[in-house]
Amino acid sequence: MHVLINIVAFKIGWVATIFGAANEFPLLGPAVIMIAILVHLVATKEPAQELFLVFLAGVIGASFDSLFVAAGWLSYPNGTVVSGLAPYWIIALWMLFATTMNLAFSWLKSRMRLAALLGAIFGPVSYFFGAQAGAVVINDFSAAMIGLSIAWAISFPLLLELTNQLDDAGSATTEVEA
Repeated sequence: MHVLINIVAFKIGWVATIFGAANEFPLLGPAVIMIAILVHLVATKEPAQELFLVFLAGVIGASFDSLFVAAGWLSYPNGTVVSGLAPYWIIALWMLFATTMNLAFSWLKSRMRLAALLGAIFGPVSYFFGAQAGAVVINDFSAAMIGLSIAWAISFPLLLELTNQLDDAGSATTEVEA
């Protein structure tokens, strides 16, 4: 898959998810994301590794976002299946984000400090815009922004490192098979 297609797919998924959740149609985003992930998996050389990365990103995102919900810093008007946990659509966004690790963000795979800095800045910015659209409510702005900044400073490089580890494991398997 081409990097530009990857970026466009991510942007379409983000917009569909945020505006779907903000307009009481929270299934729209995950439906679009499922299609984007399926296309990504078909186009990748190592679909099993990519699927595992997508799953891990969902777990990481569910953990962080549920922590912020439990702390009362964020709340979600739509898509929450279990009270006190992150809604399914935000978890789907995390999963979609994982599809950008080997493409749109491949240039960051050896720049973990920069990834942490970018995560610390743009992670909270993304939630801020989601709140402006009405998809998320930021109940405690300062605490949420600090917490999101820390969470994204950890999670972005973590996802890149997991990508590196999975890539290395795939290379070792390919070399053994050859």
